[in-house]
Amino acid sequence: MNPDQFHALRAGRFGGREHTVVPLGELHVPSGRLEASDPYVGLGEGLVVAVPPGTYPVAVTVVDVSDAQDGSHLRESHLSVIVAEGTPARIEFVVPEGRTPAPVGEYYGVGVDAGTVAFTDAAAVARCMPDGDWYDAVFDTGHPDSWFALMDSAEHLVAGSANIVMPGAQNGENVVLTHSGWGDGFYPVVATYDDAGRLLGVHIDTLVDDPDYLGDQSPRD
Repeated sequence: MNPDQFHALRAGRFGGREHTVVPLGELHVPSGRLEASDPYVGLGEGLVVAVPPGTYPVAVTVVDVSDAQDGSHLRESHLSVIVAEGTPARIEFVVPEGRTPAPVGEYYGVGVDAGTVAFTDAAAVARCMPDGDWYDAVFDTGHPDSWFALMDSAEHLVAGSANIVMPGAQNGENVVLTHSGWGDGFYPVVATYDDAGRLLGVHIDTLVDDPDYLGDQSPRD
């Protein structure tokens, strides 16, 4: 994969489209088990990758896909956990916890059915989310602190994204989520590394940029 063609966390005009990077606060990952999922349908059951335990900045890269490039049509292209600062020299598809590398021509990723992608600490979900149906109790309660309301609010962070503390959190356990570009689909999760092999970030790529690195590769469940 050519890192020059990977535009996550890069502000500016690429491929004729303006890219903006929007900070979404920090994500606590004390277990070192980073989960990527569609939180409204698969929280606690998503792809899990290993990162050094810690607290990391998260950002969403937003692309102006309007013909006039006037900001009238924005789409979220990447949700990124920034593990370390540096210049990407290598990009790889992640190998999830408990899985073997995908065969050539395939990749692991996140299946999306609710137009949303998220990162969280996989170990925190069972401990910090309530029993029962989360839809009415957490996601869409009708109150300003519901997950749907926070995602829609331009005052919380930015409309379309949110950084939410789980209901049963004792130490700030949280979920960072954003709309998934064009909506539902299956999106690759990739990791960036510097030229010394140090992990820089983990990214859900919602394919807004039509990345050349995918080529003829196909999703692997």
